[in-house]
Amino acid sequence: MATVTVTTEKFDEVAQGDGIVLIDFWAAWCGPCKRFGPIYEQAAERHSDLVFGKVDTEAEPELSERFGNASNPTLKVIRDGVIVYAEPGALPEPALENIIEQVRALDMDDVRKRLADQSG
Repeated sequence: MATVTVTTEKFDEVAQGDGIVLIDFWAAWCGPCKRFGPIYEQAAERHSDLVFGKVDTEAEPELSERFGNASNPTLKVIRDGVIVYAEPGALPEPALENIIEQVRALDMDDVRKRLADQSG
């Protein structure tokens, strides 16, 4: 599956559903983004059951601000509407694959319980 462009208007629709959604916050002027882009695109082709979104931070500054992104690229991984990974920096292919494997293996009931416990 190819990546999808995510806009402010489409973000909640894309990110709040069931399943795993990866969001790459990037900018055209960003050197590390240019290196990470092909790795991300190839992962999207390999994992057609996942949603791979891209947010152009220049075109969608509201989304970047909403999530407190301080640098590009930043990868956010959402599973069943819960952000389970959020880190800046370009990842090598093995690291991205490792993150995908770990997110697939998560027990989301446990994740929600831990979040509820942290909330008080």
